[in-house]
Amino acid sequence: MQVINSTIPPQNLSQFHLRRSSFKYQISPLNPSAPKITSFRSAAVAVHVTRRHLANLDKLLNKTDPPLKVDPQPVHKDPNKVSPMPIKGKGLLESLNLARLWPEVKAAEDMSPRNLNRLQRLLSKTVEYSPRNALGQRWREYHGCNDWSGLLDPLDENLRREVVRYGEFVQAAYHAFHSNPTTSPNEPPLPRHVALPDRSYKVTKSLYATSSVGLPGWIDEVAPDLGWMTQRSSWVGYVAVCDDRREIARMGRRDIVIALRGTATCLEWAENVRAQLTNVPADVDTKDGGDPKVECGFLSLYKTAGAHVKSLSESVVEEIRRLTELYKGETLSITVTGHSLGAALAILVADEISVCSAEVPPVAVFSFGGPRVGNKIFADRIKSRNVKVLRIVNSQDLITQVPPNPMTYSHVGTELRVETKMSPFLKPNADIACCHDLEAYLHLVDGFMSSKCPFRPNAKRSLVRLVQDQRGNMKKLYMRKVKDLGFNPELQTVGCLPSPS
Repeated sequence: MQVINSTIPPQNLSQFHLRRSSFKYQISPLNPSAPKITSFRSAAVAVHVTRRHLANLDKLLNKTDPPLKVDPQPVHKDPNKVSPMPIKGKGLLESLNLARLWPEVKAAEDMSPRNLNRLQRLLSKTVEYSPRNALGQRWREYHGCNDWSGLLDPLDENLRREVVRYGEFVQAAYHAFHSNPTTSPNEPPLPRHVALPDRSYKVTKSLYATSSVGLPGWIDEVAPDLGWMTQRSSWVGYVAVCDDRREIARMGRRDIVIALRGTATCLEWAENVRAQLTNVPADVDTKDGGDPKVECGFLSLYKTAGAHVKSLSESVVEEIRRLTELYKGETLSITVTGHSLGAALAILVADEISVCSAEVPPVAVFSFGGPRVGNKIFADRIKSRNVKVLRIVNSQDLITQVPPNPMTYSHVGTELRVETKMSPFLKPNADIACCHDLEAYLHLVDGFMSSKCPFRPNAKRSLVRLVQDQRGNMKKLYMRKVKDLGFNPELQTVGCLPSPS
């Protein structure tokens, strides 16, 4: 107490003595002997009292009264020692080491009832979308006719909903593949069931990608249970068409979706690293000055046919021609969407189908975490064919930076940039897998508002899948509260969570 007296003006000592008792007995993270906070109400009290304590200290130490003349090296007589004990000019706040205590104060703020209610809401609900507004005459704008000018920063709520919805079409492709990854090398594949996120669409075609390289046969003998990892042809996605009149009216057209998953098998990984550029078939609209080229491995997966399946290129072109003829006379659009390897294949698909017939509907690509695909001449060709590309990129996703030579490879289209650091729930130093994860992408897009306000407080998307898939990359503070709220990340569904007390 003597040290405090020596640093506080005498006229404020009586005020300090009246208040100091509150620091000793109130519930506060600054009081190590305080009882453990066990409820939302207690957390609120702790935050309020802590703030008041710090404010009182600030007022006491920052009074504008005329300063007293104090020796720069005041000496205090320690009753247990004979020698004087110098005080090296430390103020009270510094001696309390609030830099060490501040994380606890900030944690209490993050765990306030308001933020916990938000966490509970995002854990207890099913998938929820932004408002399902009618796109009407503006559908071409949302489909990219003006390269999404004026819609990205701040992010238009209708566009946000469309981007998240197309991302979920890709998630459906992942789920369908992992539910049955094996493709028989001896017979044509059976029709595959895909649980679409939007019931107004129906699947019309399964798509397969085939690698032009193979692995030795003895590998299947050594690891027969992992045969699907070494198969040359694998189910990679699907074509779906909107088949609901009310949804067609809301969107302003009948939409055809081509959804493509990312890398899953060993041979797909092998194709990914074949980074040398190779020529793509030229046509009459290719201008002088060089040849359009793309990554060898991507083109291999796109153009190679399997023993019992057509190439991805042939299957897509055939189905698009069939559907455009079937719905001839209607207003149509084609949307190609993919993640990772699927994003690269989506660019190749869009490039080819944009000229596959005389009257092709508007073509747009929504890609997530896609690598560079080809050279600048190829990128210019995509643009000249009026293919619109919206690339959703996480700044911390390394896959979007490969192949690493920007002088040789060129990205295509318009960019919507998000960051893992924007999320209040994910660690800012989340690992590479999390930064590339599709669910993390959709979480970031759903929360993104603008570059000046990175994450909206009324984000709609449930955290259930993110907690299940990325629990190691979630902030520990939130994971502790997730468990306190009764959510078990091991379970696939969420039961009723307790309401805050």
